[in-house]
Amino acid sequence: MSLPVAPALPVEAPEFITDWHAQLQPRPLAEAIDPATTAIFSTDLLVGFCTQGNLSSPRVGALVEPAVDLFTRAHALGVRHFVLTQDTHHPEAPEFDSWPVHCVRGTVEAETVPELKALPFADLFTIMEKNSLHSALETELDPWLDAHPELRTAIVVGDCTDLCVYQLAMHLRLRHNARNVHGMSVIVPANVVDTYDLPVAEAEAAGVMPHPGDFFHQVFLYHMALNGIEVVRSLT
Repeated sequence: MSLPVAPALPVEAPEFITDWHAQLQPRPLAEAIDPATTAIFSTDLLVGFCTQGNLSSPRVGALVEPAVDLFTRAHALGVRHFVLTQDTHHPEAPEFDSWPVHCVRGTVEAETVPELKALPFADLFTIMEKNSLHSALETELDPWLDAHPELRTAIVVGDCTDLCVYQLAMHLRLRHNARNVHGMSVIVPANVVDTYDLPVAEAEAAGVMPHPGDFFHQVFLYHMALNGIEVVRSLT
């Protein structure tokens, strides 16, 4: 299904958002977490988004190295909860009315990127399949959260900033807001999330809607911060 071509979008975020993004600061990982009450949540670091398939993107593929680094350092500090929510689509998923076919169950595209699978502590990963952009709709995420009431820090990484990352981080933040749970921190390191880029000219040629990557990356990071999510340059 071809999407209608939208009017040309700005390719840069408003100046105040660009300035805000440029001023993001790193935070030491060891100071940001208590390993016993911390989990890393990764969404869609999959073959089908990183290296091959209709929705693969070099911008997303570039996240693999910093994600492996963050996982490794967090594990060395004592973090033992790694939750990976991942597109594992039914072959006739309604999502394919809006997006090209991707990450179908049983295909290579739906597999975790090899670099994460090769980590020596990969047996700690909790893999959660999802059939939509949202990590908690018809998935095991909320039951997992219910089973881990000690959770006080959630680090969210993956792709895409304006799609699955946004939905996951906001769910974690708003779920605890709705339950009056104080002292819960949701952290998004900007160097371990990103979104794809589809310039206006290329989108018009393909007959689909443009998707300026830098614009959406910055705006959605800003919107997460507006809602109480801690956005940092990186976790060093």
